[in-house]
Amino acid sequence: MKRNYFYIILCIGALFAGCEYDNFDEPKSTLSGNVVYNEKPVGVRTNGPQLELWQDGYALRYAIPVYIAHDGSYSVSLFDGQYKMVRKAGGPWEPQLNDTITINVKNNTVYDVPVKPYFTISNESFQHTAGTITANFTVNKIAEDANLAQVRLFIGHSVLTDQNKNEQAMNADLSGITPGEQSSLSINLSESLKSLDEVFVRVGVRANVTNEFYYTQVQKISLN
Repeated sequence: MKRNYFYIILCIGALFAGCEYDNFDEPKSTLSGNVVYNEKPVGVRTNGPQLELWQDGYALRYAIPVYIAHDGSYSVSLFDGQYKMVRKAGGPWEPQLNDTITINVKNNTVYDVPVKPYFTISNESFQHTAGTITANFTVNKIAEDANLAQVRLFIGHSVLTDQNKNEQAMNADLSGITPGEQSSLSINLSESLKSLDEVFVRVGVRANVTNEFYYTQVQKISLN
């Protein structure tokens, strides 16, 4: 009988603990912004490169993952307080020697996170002619100790188009790419893409020291 009473007490305790947990307030503040270089958002692979937030002063100290959208933007719900942001390694940018940024979050706080890419792409434009997409762009070398590994044109049927999510892609011949000078790359659309009313395009550049591309912002191209 004592066993049964003990079991009942445990169940009641667990029930109250669950209710107390459910009654915790949800975070009502927001930290948002962009990952930027020269004040311009950096295009990335959706949920690829990440940021991390840490908050001191708590017994359970753990990282809060911050996911970056394809256009370089991020947003995370938090409680008010002071946080430390870390730019995780593995992105299309140089690791930071002093990698911790202190941010005071209150209500809706906006903070743009600066990075230094290995390469960037500028002056991009895209044209469609008779089933062929042509991209014109300029590759810029930013980090002196990085070498060019890949330049690719990506085509997709949604705004989430990148190295992992695309319907068609083509590598540029690197012998024809000179940093600082205009380059072009053309691709004949597949039959399945030709049947669409529109496609989404972007160009990416990757350094030899990372697996992640720096991307141009996604553009929608009408095929009609």
